[in-house]
Amino acid sequence: MLPLGEIMKRFEKLVVDNSPTILTAIGVTGSLTTAYLTGRASFKAAQILSEESPYLEAKEKVQLCWKLYIPAVGTAVLTVAAVIGANRIGSRRAAALAVAYSVSERAFEEYKSKVIERVGEKKEQAIRDEIAQARVDRDPVGNAVIIGEGRVLCYEDFTGRYFLSDMEAIRKAQNDINQRIITDSYVALSDLYDLLNLPHTSESSEVGWNTDKLLDIRFSAILSEGRPCISVGFQVKPIRNFDRLS
Repeated sequence: MLPLGEIMKRFEKLVVDNSPTILTAIGVTGSLTTAYLTGRASFKAAQILSEESPYLEAKEKVQLCWKLYIPAVGTAVLTVAAVIGANRIGSRRAAALAVAYSVSERAFEEYKSKVIERVGEKKEQAIRDEIAQARVDRDPVGNAVIIGEGRVLCYEDFTGRYFLSDMEAIRKAQNDINQRIITDSYVALSDLYDLLNLPHTSESSEVGWNTDKLLDIRFSAILSEGRPCISVGFQVKPIRNFDRLS
């Protein structure tokens, strides 16, 4: 059996890790409780006032009934505090994740630059082609649903989806997106999917590119179960907060 101190540490970690969920649950419960207590207080206040003179002034009515609403007010304050706390914790964690992503992305870019510097662009491209092939080998076309209306089988390595298109159409989509970025300062990944006739994903509207780094699509010629295929990847990955320009 674990000692009491270890149990308390684990419980504390569990609470901290799940604090946004816990606070949100408190907020929901508090909202319902506040509504119930307010209704009950109003019912009791109506009973008290019905027994008093109908000519009471507003101030006198408040003096008679204000204490009935103390539980509802207390619950409302707790509810607001829980909602604000959950939002603050969520915002801090999102900011921390964004920083971590930025650091890892910068480290990857530095590593990639060094690889190109050491082995040259042709060998680096060959390495990327091998990686793309290995990724498709792990996720073959098989019975995958292939979308699009192009002539060539393509594999989007960002989401692992197969679709039909061709390099000319994809390059045109890239040029159109970069023109939009220059004009509008930023573009979401969903806008690229629209040009490629691909359905949006749950994340595609949350990430994108801006004038700091334009869209740069890289291609690799691979085989998927013996079928020629173009691997479509992003030299510059779409980022979160792409629409918040410094």
